[in-house]
Amino acid sequence: MNSETDGDHAPVIDHGRLTGLLAFFQAAEQLKDTLRSGTSRSGRAESTAEHSWRLCLMVLLFEKDIIGVDIKKLLKLCVLHDLGEAISGDVPAPHQSDGDNRQERERRDFQALCADLPDDVADDFMALWDEYADAVTPEAQLAKAFDKLETMLQHQLMPGADADFHAFNLSYGRDRTDVFPLTRQIREGIDARTKELIRDHQSAQKA
Repeated sequence: MNSETDGDHAPVIDHGRLTGLLAFFQAAEQLKDTLRSGTSRSGRAESTAEHSWRLCLMVLLFEKDIIGVDIKKLLKLCVLHDLGEAISGDVPAPHQSDGDNRQERERRDFQALCADLPDDVADDFMALWDEYADAVTPEAQLAKAFDKLETMLQHQLMPGADADFHAFNLSYGRDRTDVFPLTRQIREGIDARTKELIRDHQSAQKA
């Protein structure tokens, strides 16, 4: 048994299971120090943990507008999808390519991160990671779409972004964001704002 009842209190789990769960939890903290190429609106480098948090918040904001999807699973995918970066670090989108083995490397790193977990939890986490990577289920496809949308919205807040940087975002992740009517609609609003930022930068250069 993984747990036992202690009177009227919450179940108590065995020591080995508790140790494994906390070891993973402490190792995952490294994601706070894993920096992305983007910044906050103050210009401070953004961590992957911050991106994952805001991605989950975005899903919660649109929960009532997402129909026919397991929201709990969607949030799990959003929480776990970048945890491999705690070991391997983030690769900026412009530097990614089809032959860079990034997905395989991140999977190995996530698997290493899960090494201390009880087998049942590790199996569940790996299955969720693979589901996100395969992007076949609606939940995984939505997680990838919102992942791109959150990134683009963060880019709009970056004080150091120039016109070329914003222009990159007009094509970034479109294959993911155009899958669903909702994410396509959100994308249209983001693109409109991105075009405004590009025009502002171009006007400032001419002045």
